[in-house]
Amino acid sequence: MRIRCVGQTDVGRRRERNEDAFLIDESLGLFVVADGMGGHAGGDIASRLAVETVGSVLREAAADPSGPFAAEAPLPESPLPDLLRSAVEKGCAAIFRRAQEEPELSGMGTTVTALLLREADAFFAHVGDSRAYLVRADLIQQISEDHSFVHEQVKAGVITAEEARYSRFKNIITRSVGFEEQVLVDLMGLVAEPGDVFVLCSDGLANLVEDHEIHDLAREKPLEDLPAALVDLANERGGDDNITVVAVRLES
Repeated sequence: MRIRCVGQTDVGRRRERNEDAFLIDESLGLFVVADGMGGHAGGDIASRLAVETVGSVLREAAADPSGPFAAEAPLPESPLPDLLRSAVEKGCAAIFRRAQEEPELSGMGTTVTALLLREADAFFAHVGDSRAYLVRADLIQQISEDHSFVHEQVKAGVITAEEARYSRFKNIITRSVGFEEQVLVDLMGLVAEPGDVFVLCSDGLANLVEDHEIHDLAREKPLEDLPAALVDLANERGGDDNITVVAVRLES
């Protein structure tokens, strides 16, 4: 299948600096969104280190003629999810070491949501509250699960999903890359179909735009216009955070 992709990041209307970062490597089929945190310059550095490390690890693996990219295995047996996990873990260690070396960066971290496409197999690695969506025909599905305080409250039945959207605790995440030396990485995989659209985004979009609106715009807009349309919609609603969107479409 052929991959088409486009990404956009925007500072939003309330922040002075953009601490989001994203990576598009069409040759690898690799797409990453990271939303940094930590104050001062820390968030910028954490998100950039994360996407750079994930990209570097996967490019090195792809250059190995006997490495995981050379393996022909069905999705459940593929070595690529472990490679993706390892790349995020190495990004975590790199951010943590940098913070130890420069005390003014102490406490910095980032979310990471990564998609790796290999033929019809789609692999995801995820930490934090950035999101990965699949848009397929009339459906939209959130592939990732938010590592956030309000999501834990929703799962426990303490608050409703609607209450979570307006909670003053919605920006508190329970897992991040780089805040500690090691991190638990969620891995997901699915078999993609022609026409599938994957949307990776930071919470600057997800907090202001409903899932069904992402679906409708993904079906209505040409792919090259989709990130800009989503960013514009989030900004129209206040743009209270940095906004990053990467859209990927598979075509036969």
